Amino acid sequence: MILQSTFALTACALSATAVANGLAVNEQSASGAGTAYAGRASTALDASTVYGNPAGLSKLKRTEVSGGFAIVSAKVNISDAQSSTSGSNKGDSVPLVTVPFGYFSTPINQDFTFGMGVYVPQGLVNDYERNFQGRYHGSYSKVQVITLQPTLAYRINERVTVGGGPTINYIEGDLRNDLATGALNAGRDTRIKIKGDDTALGYNIGLMVDLSDATTWGITYHSKVDYHLTGHTEVSDSPGAFGLNGKYKTSLDVTLPESVNTSFTHRFNERWTGYLGSTWTRWSHLSKLEAKNKGVPPLGQQLGFNTIGEELNWHDTLSVAVGASYQLDKQWVLRAGFAYDPSPTTNSDREVRIPVGNRRALTLGAGYSPNADLTVDLAYAYLWENSSSVSQPNTSGLQPAYSAKYENSANGLVAQLTYRF
Repeated sequence: MILQSTFALTACALSATAVANGLAVNEQSASGAGTAYAGRASTALDASTVYGNPAGLSKLKRTEVSGGFAIVSAKVNISDAQSSTSGSNKGDSVPLVTVPFGYFSTPINQDFTFGMGVYVPQGLVNDYERNFQGRYHGSYSKVQVITLQPTLAYRINERVTVGGGPTINYIEGDLRNDLATGALNAGRDTRIKIKGDDTALGYNIGLMVDLSDATTWGITYHSKVDYHLTGHTEVSDSPGAFGLNGKYKTSLDVTLPESVNTSFTHRFNERWTGYLGSTWTRWSHLSKLEAKNKGVPPLGQQLGFNTIGEELNWHDTLSVAVGASYQLDKQWVLRAGFAYDPSPTTNSDREVRIPVGNRRALTLGAGYSPNADLTVDLAYAYLWENSSSVSQPNTSGLQPAYSAKYENSANGLVAQLTYRF
């Protein structure tokens, strides 16, 4: 199959370069980022609890609007690159990324609270240099998911609240790689470009329990989302004998996995609060992909271009986080946290689209409330990964084998403004 890896990259391209690993983006709030999201399911600091745990809306007594953005600057170092073809290995393939989010919440009555959120749960921008040595396995990716979530929370009693709502998820992507056809094509590579999008439904539900006056436990379930992407595959600069130049309708089924986040929040005293959390994600949904192109000429069908499959062999992961906050005075709260997030792939299956290893993140944050109506939250995160290997074979004859070692790190800054009415 001359394009075997072309559609395999679609799953890989749904990966984040932000604080979370695998496909997930964590940056949905700055108030939670300061503690590495360790207490996300058991703390309702503001309306961003729509995502973290919708049950937490019942703890918000006033109408509020909260929004902000994250800026992520990633660094990719490539070493020990080997391939039968020439090219560069500059790394630093991830441009500066901005991730926005916004929320609204309002009490309906003593028992019910309504909320609404807009956020980015998954996304990737990955742009290698034009002469990247591994470009035959992936040269450019831009994919993002935008989610709208209306939410309703209900207070069962003074200690137990529940909440949930549907998620309306829009996904779009632009994915590219080359084929090594220079020997048949006056030195020119064939270029493959895939564009597609879809809208699909999911849901987010949560439970929050005050175990005591000092300790709260919470659990949140984010459902899987089944996408049926439709669009086109564009082939250009193909050798004339192949007869493949042009656009073909294409479709691809992708399931983004469900996750379960649980955490504890414990208030030691009026100043100190501790957080402990974990997230399980069923990455094993991404074990295999298959895409279909329509209108492919006979030679392209013989080359396997009409139906394309790839084994990914991703596995489930369990991430953990711990954090603390210190109430300095009535206006200022200081935060810190640490998270460990293992990679869902291994050296034997890792690809240049998502060359991530086991990830660690150290975070610092602060919240400033000049009055009861306004809060400004800021957080900084530094993440780093262990060295990971990529080894992609030449399975098609037109995608030269590529292997290299990757060392990845990133800096992230998250800002958020919350106003209460």
